[in-house]
Amino acid sequence: VQLQASGGGLVQAGGSLRLSCEVSGRPSSSYVMGWFRQDQGKSREFVAAIPWSGGATSYADSVKGRFTISRAVTKRTVSLQMNSLKPEDTAIYYCAADPLNPQFARSYKDSGRYDYWGQGTQVTVSS
Repeated sequence: VQLQASGGGLVQAGGSLRLSCEVSGRPSSSYVMGWFRQDQGKSREFVAAIPWSGGATSYADSVKGRFTISRAVTKRTVSLQMNSLKPEDTAIYYCAADPLNPQFARSYKDSGRYDYWGQGTQVTVSS
C-alpha cells in the first residue's frame, strides 16, 4: 500500500480545506486509515481515523466538530474535511494506514501502530 496526500495550502482562520489521500494497492477490511499532523518542534499527533471497511470514526478532541474524515473505497481515497480552521491547526498533515486493526480492535491514536505513511501536505492557517 502506498499513500499520497494532497490538498494542503494557506488559508485564513475560519476557512476550510479538504485534504485527500490517494491509496495505491488493495487495503483489506482490517485496515484503519488515519490522519496525523506535526508542527515544527512538536511530536506527531493523532487527528482522525476511520476503518477502511467503514463504521465508526474517531477524532482528537482538538478537532472534534470541525473536522470530518471519510473514505471512498471505489475511488481509494481517504479525505479530511477541515472547517473553522484555527492558527493552531497549522502543521504538516500525514495520512497513514494500519493494516492490522479491524474496526479499531487496537489502539489507533498511536502513530507507531501505522505501517504506511504518505509524504505529508502542509496546512498553514493565518490569523
